[in-house]
Amino acid sequence: MKKVILHFTFAASMMALLCSCRGSNDNGATSTAKVGTDTTAPKHVSLRENVLTSDEQKALTPDAVMQNLKEGNARYVNGHLTANDYIGMLHHAAGGQYPEAFVLACIDSRVPVEEVFDKAIGDLFVGRVAGNIVDEDVLGSMEYGCKVSGAKLIVVLGHESCGAVKGAIEDEKLGNVTAMLAKIKPAIKEAKDFPGHHDAANHDFVDLVVKNNIKNTIQIVLSQSPVLKEMTDKGEIKIIGAYYSLETGEVTFF
Repeated sequence: MKKVILHFTFAASMMALLCSCRGSNDNGATSTAKVGTDTTAPKHVSLRENVLTSDEQKALTPDAVMQNLKEGNARYVNGHLTANDYIGMLHHAAGGQYPEAFVLACIDSRVPVEEVFDKAIGDLFVGRVAGNIVDEDVLGSMEYGCKVSGAKLIVVLGHESCGAVKGAIEDEKLGNVTAMLAKIKPAIKEAKDFPGHHDAANHDFVDLVVKNNIKNTIQIVLSQSPVLKEMTDKGEIKIIGAYYSLETGEVTFF
């Protein structure tokens, strides 16, 4: 008799457990959803697979490319980045590349250039050097990107709280870093009339030097690259400055 009672109690407990797992809807009807099923899973999202073609690149204008970058940055800031099929794009880009712009950025790891403009494989040439400064190697890369490979826009992208700019302000000395920071010093001299402390702890002063440095880089590109100067004069390309906010992710174009 005890065995029968035990079996009955066990069976009743199992039935109650199963019923509680099945749950019920608002009308009291029993739900048939499986335990652990994610009913909030997003619907299928189509992925971008294609990359820019030669014809698409040729049809672009410098102003259209700048607008593309502005719209891409807006998507980045609002968390609406394009879903990309990187494997598909990888295969499509293997036969050639036709980027729309060349972005010269600082090496700072907090500035993910392609993501900042919601771009992916084949969209941008990206050059990175501390302080977004230029030398003959960077200039040669820009000339290749624009004259040879057809990019329509050069963006010199500086950013908030740039470590290289702060190092130049503090006159840091370290191996090859010393010579590198010397290229930023003119931007500091141009800020000599800034009202306030001229040190790396002053956020507003650093910002001013960052923006001066961006403008100086553009002037160096135009003065030291006859190739890019000629393309600019003909309207084939534009060279613009841009400032990235670490706080918001927003890019302000000069």
